[in-house]
Amino acid sequence: MGAHWICCGSIFWPLELAMDEVTAADSEDGGPDRRRRVHGMLKLYYGLNQEGKAEDEMESLDPCDINGPHFDPEHYLNKLRRECSLAELMDQETCMVKQIRSLDSDMQTLVYENYNKFISATDTIRKMKNDFKKMEDEMDCLSANMAAITEFSASISGTLQDQHTQITKLSGVHTLLRKLQFLFELPARLNKCLELQAYAQAVSSHRRARCVLHQYSHLPSFKGIQDDCHAIMDKLAQELRQKFRDGGSSAKDLSQCVELLLQLDEPAEELCDKFLSHARSRLESDLQGLEAEIRPYSSPSAVKDAPVRWSPSTAVVGSPDDKSPKTRALSSPTSNTDILEFIDRGCNEFVSSLCLLITSYQELFVNHAQTGELASKNIPQMANGKLSAFVDDLAARYFSLVERRIQEEKGVGDNSLLVRALDRFHRRLQAVSKLLPGSSVPNKGTEIVIRAATERVKQYLAALQSFYLDSLTDVRQALATPRLSVASASVTGGGAHHGGPASGRDAPNSLPELLSSLSASILNQIKSVLASVHLFTAKDIAFSNKPYFKGEFCSRGVRESLVVNFIKFICQSSRQFCESAGDKGGSTPPALLLLLSRLCLDYETSTISYILTLTDEQFLVQHHSPVTQVTTLCGEAREAAQKLLNHYVKVQGLIISQMLRKSVETRDWVNTIEPRNVRAVMKRVVEDTTSIDVQVGLLYEEGVRKAHSSDSSKRTFSVYSNSRQQARYAASYTPSAPMDTNLLSNIHKLFSERIDIFSSVEFNKVSVMTGIIKISLKTFLECVRLRTFGRYGLQQIQVDCHYLQMYLWRFVSDENLVHFLLDEIVGSSAHRCLDPAPMEQSVIEVICERG
Repeated sequence: MGAHWICCGSIFWPLELAMDEVTAADSEDGGPDRRRRVHGMLKLYYGLNQEGKAEDEMESLDPCDINGPHFDPEHYLNKLRRECSLAELMDQETCMVKQIRSLDSDMQTLVYENYNKFISATDTIRKMKNDFKKMEDEMDCLSANMAAITEFSASISGTLQDQHTQITKLSGVHTLLRKLQFLFELPARLNKCLELQAYAQAVSSHRRARCVLHQYSHLPSFKGIQDDCHAIMDKLAQELRQKFRDGGSSAKDLSQCVELLLQLDEPAEELCDKFLSHARSRLESDLQGLEAEIRPYSSPSAVKDAPVRWSPSTAVVGSPDDKSPKTRALSSPTSNTDILEFIDRGCNEFVSSLCLLITSYQELFVNHAQTGELASKNIPQMANGKLSAFVDDLAARYFSLVERRIQEEKGVGDNSLLVRALDRFHRRLQAVSKLLPGSSVPNKGTEIVIRAATERVKQYLAALQSFYLDSLTDVRQALATPRLSVASASVTGGGAHHGGPASGRDAPNSLPELLSSLSASILNQIKSVLASVHLFTAKDIAFSNKPYFKGEFCSRGVRESLVVNFIKFICQSSRQFCESAGDKGGSTPPALLLLLSRLCLDYETSTISYILTLTDEQFLVQHHSPVTQVTTLCGEAREAAQKLLNHYVKVQGLIISQMLRKSVETRDWVNTIEPRNVRAVMKRVVEDTTSIDVQVGLLYEEGVRKAHSSDSSKRTFSVYSNSRQQARYAASYTPSAPMDTNLLSNIHKLFSERIDIFSSVEFNKVSVMTGIIKISLKTFLECVRLRTFGRYGLQQIQVDCHYLQMYLWRFVSDENLVHFLLDEIVGSSAHRCLDPAPMEQSVIEVICERG
């Protein structure tokens, strides 16, 4: 299959040139599938790849490739006979026959279509030859007509040449006569303009004739006219100077006066100074009016030192009439000054006058001086320097007044007036940047806006901190207010039956309410503050969309300076209650420590993440600069919660320890009587422990306990009467004991688990109660080790420890801890006993059950 050529008349077309025409015709009849098939078969036939380029030689060396140039029929048939079955050979033959027929059909269609197009193209070329011949005839006719017209025009110009020259001469003479008439009438014209105060017309007329008079001043007639004109113009310049000095004219008249003086060659620098001096008096009067609005209220120092307070109109948190903290209303400024009205007056009077001054000044000394005769005097550079210094000086005074007025806005109430005032202030200053490019006035104004917004954020932070401290004060008052105890119904287990009801002074049912209301009020206050601050980033506020404001203000201002700092303040102020030095730590109610611990823990688990997410979404915070991560704040809150809870355990443990210590130190244990009852202090310890258990259970979960034995309440007897305890006492009774009792005790301690008394507690009730009981019993043990006991003193300790064992095992995570410490107390009492004779366990049980 070589290169096929199709004969159409006397011209041969290659088949590959007609391929596109066939595909175009097929697109109407056969659709995209037929086009792809025809293209594919033709490309395969000519050895083209998908990009229309010839394939590499290495890809077409296969002799079995039926479409390749190196196809070997014999080799191909041999391969088919070897590899294919009879059925496959017959299928291959059928497929090949179909492909041949399809290719033949496509080739016939291709020839037919291109033959028709070739006939149509031949007719079109023949028609174009006839049209171009007619066009050439018309162009020859047009060229002949143009030549005739040119010849006729030249003839007319030659005929009228003499008359045109005469007319030109007469016109020149007429113009000269009119100029001479204007020159001779110029003094009278100038005097008339001077009488009518038409100064602009007089200056214009004199400037038109000045050059001519100077050129012909050697002629007597022209010299006289020039002298008269100079005298008249000197008088006019004197009147303009006097008018400029008086300053009573309008801005338009003043501008016209300056322009005329410049045209009369007055010194530009002197005129600039006079113009700015005259304008300064008007602008300073505007500034004095603004300053008069500030003086009646307060000085800047008084305003700066004014405290930021919340409105006292709200109810006290936790008072008898109100059990929950409420969101306080934000106070409004008491000053009669309206910040928006003040800014409006400054913008409408001072800024507008300043913009008008800049426009007039530039029109006179900058724009106008760059054209005409003044262009060579280099006035614009000098004028711009004077204008910039003038504007900066007055703008600095204006900005000082604006900042003083903004400082009076100390109330943290509605921000709408302040934001609208700052927005208007910022918008009007943009006009100065357009009129005076490169001026520092707009940038300084923007700095004032940023400082005002930042200061507002600081005020809100101080207000939030004050609100939080006031809320804590109200909570302390609520905790100190006597209330009827309703906790007896919620006291668990034997506390109500065996150890007495919980003390009403802790008011356990009020703790969850106080925590919930305190947390809700703080969160609502934060939301209220964010809503107020959000006005600074509203879409209709011009400066809020500026990158130098929005990014920094939202990220560093609102998120970091306000929200993050307030959260840190909560954690830091809460940790301060753990300071035990002086009266500060000792005066903190334990219930407040517990409540703040739970508050910080709630912040760590959910509140901090919620507040920061709300801030980021509301202000569209983009963390371009490093910001405080949520995990960092959560870690700080958890640390504060842990420290508060540890301190709560320590304080409650020390309260109980103080009772135990006084009960041990104030009793004569050597000469005491035989025990018949449990000491009252032990009952008080059990009551207080039960009350603390109920109190902690109101805010924290139960926690995990080790499995209790079925006789936990009677373990005291088994512990104190077992063979190990008797062996401990035996050495004291038997003089010939082979080993020292202290040695036996120390050996026993080696095999006992070490107890860390002041270890950190977990955030659950069992862990807290375990820590308190460890501190209490450890204090009891140390006090016992410092006393000397008689027989009945030892027996009283046995009774007391058995009573404690009956109830304290319920509160700890591992009852063995209580067993071990009470065992140590009784053992130490036995070591310090002069006549160790333990009481019978049955007698101890009877006494304790009766007590």
